[in-house]
Amino acid sequence: MIKTLNGIHETVEFEEYAPLLLYDNTDFEEYPNHWHRPVELLMPLKNNLRLECNNQDSYDLRVGDILIIGPGVLHHLYACEGERIIFQVDTPVLNVLKEMEYFSSLVHPTLLITPEEYPMVYDRIAGLMLEIKDESLSNRTLKYSSMFSKFIEIMILIARNASKSITFNDVKPNKQQEYMEKFMRICDYINSHFTEDLSLEETARMAGFSKFHFSRLFKEFTNTTFYKYVNIKRISYAEALLLDPDLNVTEVAVSSGFNSVSSFMRMFRLSNGCTPTEFKNMHNYNFFQSKEELKKNDPKE
Repeated sequence: MIKTLNGIHETVEFEEYAPLLLYDNTDFEEYPNHWHRPVELLMPLKNNLRLECNNQDSYDLRVGDILIIGPGVLHHLYACEGERIIFQVDTPVLNVLKEMEYFSSLVHPTLLITPEEYPMVYDRIAGLMLEIKDESLSNRTLKYSSMFSKFIEIMILIARNASKSITFNDVKPNKQQEYMEKFMRICDYINSHFTEDLSLEETARMAGFSKFHFSRLFKEFTNTTFYKYVNIKRISYAEALLLDPDLNVTEVAVSSGFNSVSSFMRMFRLSNGCTPTEFKNMHNYNFFQSKEELKKNDPKE
């Protein structure tokens, strides 16, 4: 299935004008640790599928479970008999709608869709995956447009389902939608300005809340604190920058919005279980440097 592998970096070979690709995979073959830029959706159709992501998260997917793997995430598929859908979509596609930014946050690094976790939308999402599979096998001229529209529907269903499950405590029912829209705008603002010096106090003031009230509402909306949310965005951006062999760790830290290299390295290790240099070397397989060169280019870790 992997056609072009350079070290552990897979280059997905899309057809011209079609930034998506589907494999109806039945190979009894192991795919060792690799990563790629496109987002990947996996769905076993016959027999379970075992895989590991980022060398730490293990999954035993049942038939019908859907795992979405974010861009740049290391993953290892073990050899399994059966059949599974492997659907890959290039990352620029994720920027076409407002909901896509929220979706991108949900799937970092992975998102598991099951009947138990997504009872309101699972049947429709699973059905769309099967429809995409059927479209990929057809000879219709507009099959890629149809596949793309079904993928967009999947992403919107996931994003809206996640937002609908949120309820603000101590907020009147007739104000719930107003608060939802306000915090969507706040997250949009953070997503556009996370490399800048964002402060809790200033963002709360912009939203029209006290710092303490804002902090409580923000955690109810995102299930995390303001600064953790900002740091998740920064770390995700830093991961993409680290793939550039011409940028060292200090440059990546500054470009990602961290005010010190030490705080960047601490947050990166907490998020990924490795240092930025280890991540860089692991992903940039062809970027060879001696230990002396690494010490010159990167701060001591």
